Amino acid sequence: MSASDRPVCLTIAGLDPSGGAGIVADIKTFTAFGCFATAGISSVTFQNTTGVFGAVHQTAESVRRQVEPVLDDFEVAAIKTGMLPTREIIEETSRLIRSRNLANIVVDPVVRSTSGFDLIDDEALRSLIDVLFPAATVVTPNLPEAERICRFKIESEKDIAEAAEAMLAMGAASVLIKGGHAADGARTAVDHLFTEGRHVRFEAEFIQTTSTHGTGCTLSAAIAANLALGKNLEEAVGTAKEFVFEGIRTAKQFGKGHSPVNIPAIWPVE
Repeated sequence: MSASDRPVCLTIAGLDPSGGAGIVADIKTFTAFGCFATAGISSVTFQNTTGVFGAVHQTAESVRRQVEPVLDDFEVAAIKTGMLPTREIIEETSRLIRSRNLANIVVDPVVRSTSGFDLIDDEALRSLIDVLFPAATVVTPNLPEAERICRFKIESEKDIAEAAEAMLAMGAASVLIKGGHAADGARTAVDHLFTEGRHVRFEAEFIQTTSTHGTGCTLSAAIAANLALGKNLEEAVGTAKEFVFEGIRTAKQFGKGHSPVNIPAIWPVE
């Protein structure tokens, strides 16, 4: 792929200084697929592999002043949003997307870290649902995130389908509910993609490991990259699922807690 063929991807998310999640993981993922990575920081978090110890959030103006020059200068092919910690930032992100008529929007509704640190309050979550879900090509919650969004316990595939229908009714064009949190003791990890009238399962071997830091960020960034490369949503999700599986399978231990997944420097692009 020549430099001129490289689609531009933008992430608007938090900074993880330890490099396993957030915009650092997103940039590495975009680059692995041959995309050109750009970024706007929504929050500076204080974390490592053992936990999140706090955060300083950016203002909505700061996010706008980071992102607008990128949109003025580049033709952005896909956007991934991650940690958007305040209502003001969420509303500004929505305005930027809508005012530029941007496509291929992957909304990762990050609400809590792997270590249990709340990254978004209820007011911001309500805004995320109201203004960003309707702009999303796909929303990518894990099971705990889906439970918080839908306000009921998810314990079966029937519950997963009901949660997806609820989120589709909130305005999302498609919903990918990630099933890895339900896979303890199981042989497979199943993700569920729902669009109106269609349900596709993506299965992979479940790997018992603590090397899971940044899996959600990496998956959503990989989906965005593959949409930017011209794949349809099902193809993009399938490739992203394979990418994350290999990242978990080949992960080396970094740090003293939940090690980041391995993000290869280059991933084969068909």
